Amino acid sequence: MFPTLLVMLTFAVLYWFPIRRWMSRWGATPSDLSRVMAGDSLLVDPTYSGTMAVIVNATPEDIWPWLVQIGYQRGGLYSYDWLDRLFGYLDRPSATRILPEFQHLAVGDEIPLGRGPSWPVAVIEPCHALVLDMRNMGGFDWVWQFGLYTVDEERTRLVSRSHVRTQTVWARLFTYAIEPAGFLMTRRMLLGVRERAEVLRAGCTDTHGDRRTA
Repeated sequence: MFPTLLVMLTFAVLYWFPIRRWMSRWGATPSDLSRVMAGDSLLVDPTYSGTMAVIVNATPEDIWPWLVQIGYQRGGLYSYDWLDRLFGYLDRPSATRILPEFQHLAVGDEIPLGRGPSWPVAVIEPCHALVLDMRNMGGFDWVWQFGLYTVDEERTRLVSRSHVRTQTVWARLFTYAIEPAGFLMTRRMLLGVRERAEVLRAGCTDTHGDRRTA
């Protein structure tokens, strides 16, 4: 009994300190962590804050179209499609080309997410910032934002930041439980956007053709 408890305690300590810290800032530089993003003021004093980032070998103009078309019956989420479809968040694989009909996103629009709640758009700055405001969601508030920051003529930092504030003990425990899954799905989404933008940059994707799925 004691060895089992010791193993569980060791795992809990390792997860809570180095592993959880690493997940909450995967790929992010000190500049990414300290930078002020467009939606930061929407949710102050979060109980959880995570900033993740990737460098994309493409310009913001190559990345932006993929972000604005995310969502159910839109471009998808570019993550693990089989999981998103299994849980009803998507009904088809994520798009591998730009969909012109979903390129006109505005503040106040709602991005659908299958059986989940829609994501209201709070801030949109073309080729720079997209902020989704999901506050007042039954026990917790969530502001999820994406930022594009030019590194040089050929590279851009794609940054994802989540601020969460829980309102009940149960909501906080729930967010702790889903943090590993959220990390895996967000990481894969960033990589999925990077892959698509780099293909677009290389001129291998028709930006105005019909939808093609992965």
